Amino acid sequence: MVSTNSPVDWERASSVGSRLARGGPVIPRAEAEAAVAELRAVSPVAEQHVRELTGLGEGLPLLEAEVVDRSGWVVSAISGLRSLTDGVINAQESPLLPVLAGTSGAQAGAVLALLSGRVLGQFDPFAPGGGKLLLVAPNVVAAERAMDVDPSDFRMWVCLHESTHRLQFTAVDWLAGYFSEQVRGLIGGLEETANAGPGRLLEVGRDAVGALRSGTLQGGAIGLFELLQTPEQRAVLHRLLAVSTLLEGHADYVMDAVGPAVVPSVERIRNRFTARRSGGGLFDRVLRAVLGIDAKLRQYAEGAAFTRAVIEEVGMAGFNAVWTSPETLPTREEIADPAAWRKRVHG
Repeated sequence: MVSTNSPVDWERASSVGSRLARGGPVIPRAEAEAAVAELRAVSPVAEQHVRELTGLGEGLPLLEAEVVDRSGWVVSAISGLRSLTDGVINAQESPLLPVLAGTSGAQAGAVLALLSGRVLGQFDPFAPGGGKLLLVAPNVVAAERAMDVDPSDFRMWVCLHESTHRLQFTAVDWLAGYFSEQVRGLIGGLEETANAGPGRLLEVGRDAVGALRSGTLQGGAIGLFELLQTPEQRAVLHRLLAVSTLLEGHADYVMDAVGPAVVPSVERIRNRFTARRSGGGLFDRVLRAVLGIDAKLRQYAEGAAFTRAVIEEVGMAGFNAVWTSPETLPTREEIADPAAWRKRVHG
């Protein structure tokens, strides 16, 4: 049943997504159970390594990750989306609402089913109990086989990345609230644009066509999305992009910086993983563009470059000033210009 004013039927999204999520690689049951057990055991060990490198999280409990299959990830992702967006969009009651919500739910479920075959892990800071770290076992096994890398090394490497995300949100007590505020502000801005009337939409359409014809549109899908927004809405988007780029890039830096003492084949894994991220046939490349995955990949590279540059100049303790408050987070412009962030924050 659709809730009173929800524009998305999340139960339908969960049902469709779970049904469409494909199974993982076919492996012997004992091998699958061993992979699940190893991922659970490795996750707190990985987090301890991340703490030692970053200086974050001292005194916090070391917890095992929850290991799930693809449909389990879909259900968890929908739960997180639902809690994050609940009450942001005030859909009007009408006889068509159940139909529209059901359609939106089916679409959301289908998109998440596609993503469920790609996600290796995820930390959901909005799950009950202070957040939940998930590792998607069939995707980890499929990736390590496709790249022909050492399974134990790869599983540790993945856990290092996801444990960094957990520490970012658990060691920095204001971050989840800030992130939620930006996401909810962005969604609220979309509703405002949708309710602005046909005049505003026609104006945006003309701007988009003009930018495409002149070749001045920057940023691909994100640049087109920005045309829909007022300056205030655009500022929210830029803050969200900046913090997301920082979080992803910091995690990517950490998973390599922990080093070969923890992951002996880290260089081989990184090289093959980078090639796998950027590879794929025409359909795969189109799908990545439609789902925004290419923009996500740029975030990894840009955020890691920012993190590396700052640490090289002021050390890890100096870098950790980013976690002091929302005001010390880098702006979108500073992500591309680490020296500007260092000058603003460290003088």
